[in-house]
Amino acid sequence: EDSGEQYLARVPVDGSPLDHAIGGPRWVGEFDVGKAGQIAALVSEPNLPQEVFLLDKGRLERLTRTNDAVLGEIRLGEVENVRFPSKDGAEIEGFIVKPPGFVAGTRYPTFLRIHGGPMMQYDFGFHLEAQLFAGAGYVVVMANPRGSAGYGQGFCTAIWQHWGERDFEDVMAAVDDAIARGYADPARLAVGMLTNHVITKTDRFKAAYTGASTAMYIVNYGHDEYQLWWEYELGLPWENPELYQKLSPYFQVDKVVTPTLIVGGEQDWNVPIVNSEQLYQALRRLGVPTELVVYPGEFHEFTTPSYLEDLYTRMLAWFATHVPGPEAP
Repeated sequence: EDSGEQYLARVPVDGSPLDHAIGGPRWVGEFDVGKAGQIAALVSEPNLPQEVFLLDKGRLERLTRTNDAVLGEIRLGEVENVRFPSKDGAEIEGFIVKPPGFVAGTRYPTFLRIHGGPMMQYDFGFHLEAQLFAGAGYVVVMANPRGSAGYGQGFCTAIWQHWGERDFEDVMAAVDDAIARGYADPARLAVGMLTNHVITKTDRFKAAYTGASTAMYIVNYGHDEYQLWWEYELGLPWENPELYQKLSPYFQVDKVVTPTLIVGGEQDWNVPIVNSEQLYQALRRLGVPTELVVYPGEFHEFTTPSYLEDLYTRMLAWFATHVPGPEAP
């Protein structure tokens, strides 16, 4: 992972620089090396879902055309790679996916899609969910805030024991950047992921979606799979309860006014569903419009096609209910 790229590299044993076997503005995933040195790999680009490519004698050739028939029947949104300053001047990189038929000078309802992790990155690969929302008329903003991978150790650990601070500033800077470019309508904003922090800090969003999210961090100790990590960064809960409480968005939930759709998998042991249940109960108690959807047998990332279809249908319906539609078809 490197500044929005995910490349395949050879590492010379003599310490000389990396050789980017398959690089550039694309995503490279699983690969296999043949006896004669050829490399077969899954490769994706902004407007191309994963296909098998072959690297042979320096020439990269696409072998499969699995999605050509589907892509031939639809229009995709243009993907723009952007950079912009955050509140403190730090440079942040991201991607903006525009609706098909985007008209310059027209402001569109905008979906701030924030990646989880937080140690991962949005990249030059194909993003189905972003294209889905772009196809529904939204400008989709995807930033790599501090905490993301691909920008060095300092950038990744900049949110150490400070979750929801600099990363919040970075994603809000992404929204302001899209507004400044004339793409986003500041009165029609929706948000997903890092949501529990965002909706406790701002009322700018008309709708929110939070999936497989955490709320009261201390509840997860002994229940999720991250015991060593909790101890490493936040310490033992009974020795450091103040820090657990300070960072938990649950204790700021009384500030939330944004209608929020809450989603999770029944068998999620990364972020157990108890988090979603507690957030839902709190928002209902406070009178904030909310809905909780739990998918039976699903883990942290859903794999059942019918559940994925249901999830996206619900998300689109939730945003359509609370965020006024696009000005142009």
